[in-house]
Amino acid sequence: MTKKCSGCGAIFQTRDPQKEGYVKSEFYNTAKVCERCFRIKNYGDYKVINKSSYDYKKMYDTVKKKNNLVLFLCDILNLDDGITELNSFKGLVILIITKVDLLPKSVKLDKIKNYIINNYKLNVFDIIFVSSMKNYNVDLLLKLIEKNNNKKDVYLVGHTNAGKSSLINALVRATKKVDFSITTSILPATTLNFIKVKINDKITLIDTPGVIDEGNFSFGEKPGVVKNITAKKEIKPRTYQMKPNQSLIIGSYARIDYLSNTKNSFTLYLSNEIKVKRINLNTNDYLRDLKLNSFDLKDKQDVVISGLCFCKITNHAMVNVYVKENVKVYSRDNMI
Repeated sequence: MTKKCSGCGAIFQTRDPQKEGYVKSEFYNTAKVCERCFRIKNYGDYKVINKSSYDYKKMYDTVKKKNNLVLFLCDILNLDDGITELNSFKGLVILIITKVDLLPKSVKLDKIKNYIINNYKLNVFDIIFVSSMKNYNVDLLLKLIEKNNNKKDVYLVGHTNAGKSSLINALVRATKKVDFSITTSILPATTLNFIKVKINDKITLIDTPGVIDEGNFSFGEKPGVVKNITAKKEIKPRTYQMKPNQSLIIGSYARIDYLSNTKNSFTLYLSNEIKVKRINLNTNDYLRDLKLNSFDLKDKQDVVISGLCFCKITNHAMVNVYVKENVKVYSRDNMI
């Protein structure tokens, strides 16, 4: 009899500990989760499974063709034009902006909703902000799903670590069903296959493997680095009054050089664990061996280093951003 891991969706196997779904043969009949999920849940011991991005993309593309309700999740700290991908889904789409508990309490979510509407052309039924950690809007989302679901199966999609599995667990808690939990981790590619979770008689949620974003800073990084750069609680913005020829050093990960000849205000939104220091641009070459990205920014624009941070800049600015190869760096109008 074929069995699946309830934590990550992998099919159980007893042959190879390095492959997905491994359980020891003596536990095959009784195990509910694979050895990998067991170690993630109980010891925080994350094992990378070698599965190509093509495999995940293939599963993702099958959902696009379905006429089911789709919940498209996007991490509030990684909001970019990638959300326009939701326009390619055949079914009705609800855009869910997750992890809003990480934003400073002073940020108005209505303003961010208007920002999304005004900056991205989305064919979306509704936009809702949630926090699985704080259970913010989880009950409201459940009612929205029940009201607009045209079929029993509802799909959750998005990039790795958008918070799909955490949201399902929050919805399960909201329905008082306590005997089921999907494996969650801040590290990418935790969910490996489709996982069906019956929420009630009307709704079955299907968690999908996240699409791997190779432009995200965390892609390919060691677990210790990912833990350090991932915000875990409300972000404390750090504002720097920048003078000409000054730079910001963001941990050991990135550098922003300010090249304009007037004073300016830079505000960084990033994990509270990352140390930042301001230095003289001309006397310190630290991190300048990384890839250079140059920007000529208009007033009130952000520079975003995908998966690491974004920097809100007040006035026109010429900046150089140094970060490792293949990380997506881009500008946008101030989100906050």
